[in-house]
Amino acid sequence: MKNFSTVGARIAGAALVAGLMAAPAQAANCAFRPNAPDQHLVVKGDTLWDISGKFLEHPWCWPQVWGMNRDEIRNPHWIYPGQIVWFDRKTGRLSLNKPGDDGAAGQPGITRLSPQLRTEGLGRDAIPSIAPAIIEPFLTRPLVVGVDELASAPRIAASQEGRLYLGQGDKVYVKGELNGVRSFQVFRPGTALKDPETGALLGYEAQYLGTVALQAEAKPGVDVHTFTVGSSHQEMGVGDRLAPVPPEGMRSYVPHPPETQVNARVVSIYNGVSYAGQNQIISINRGSVDGLDVGSVLQLYHFGKVVADPGGDKGMLGIRRPTIKLPDEQYGNLFIFRVFKNVSYGLVMQVTDPVQVGDVAKSPE
Repeated sequence: MKNFSTVGARIAGAALVAGLMAAPAQAANCAFRPNAPDQHLVVKGDTLWDISGKFLEHPWCWPQVWGMNRDEIRNPHWIYPGQIVWFDRKTGRLSLNKPGDDGAAGQPGITRLSPQLRTEGLGRDAIPSIAPAIIEPFLTRPLVVGVDELASAPRIAASQEGRLYLGQGDKVYVKGELNGVRSFQVFRPGTALKDPETGALLGYEAQYLGTVALQAEAKPGVDVHTFTVGSSHQEMGVGDRLAPVPPEGMRSYVPHPPETQVNARVVSIYNGVSYAGQNQIISINRGSVDGLDVGSVLQLYHFGKVVADPGGDKGMLGIRRPTIKLPDEQYGNLFIFRVFKNVSYGLVMQVTDPVQVGDVAKSPE
């Protein structure tokens, strides 16, 4: 197995409940690293996760040491290359203002820096939460399609001249309700995602095929809408389904614990492999209905096994073999970057062991 990040001695995870996010004081379990620097010059290629890891034992403590509330976590002020992140040891906070700098007008040699909200160029030079290249292909493609969504999704019903496979510029005919949408992604239902705990069907992992654009809606007496293939990632054909093109993936999020307590299980590892390491993508059986949002951080655990207890009391007849339940073993972190109703996708961060289907992913303790 490759791509593992070997971290030092395993430390008990510690994080904040949502109500403490806006608290002015730093929680005792949200500690700075003993060797935390006094400052860090932000450079291109930095991420919020990397920067916070230079100062903090737990990167998801970032919102608290900046004094951010829930709205600021969802819509943060950006940090840009060239700015300096300062560690104010007296207050236990991070800041873009040098400790002791009151920003007095006319004071020579001091430039007062504060986070700025920029709209022009946003996403091009601002520091992202995590390395964008890894997750960009997954931000807008319909990776998970719910059972109800699949049943109601428009479908390609016919093609011009009866072509079996379609490419860019080809005309296709679509049956179904468009609900005012003109641009769609084309997908093919793939692997069924089942809850490891209940066996319930959570949805389908969809195979992205390309995009189509509406040319003409169905007229009276006609059963289908006319579309043109805009882009073709893979060959599409009759029977493939359509989903509205989602908005561009959000970059304005900050690593943070979930608002509510989350206890999830790993459903699948992307690309169908058996194990995942650092910087690989997995899905879990919890989503927006469970309180997860983009930027949520969970801790990964191997599910504690039930094993035989050789020294236990076997009872009068010795028929029932005694067992003991082992604790879940924490071995890494998961950064949630895309959330569906019942399923979420996360990027595996630091891990000391491989991730397996069925492993536990829960709120930091």
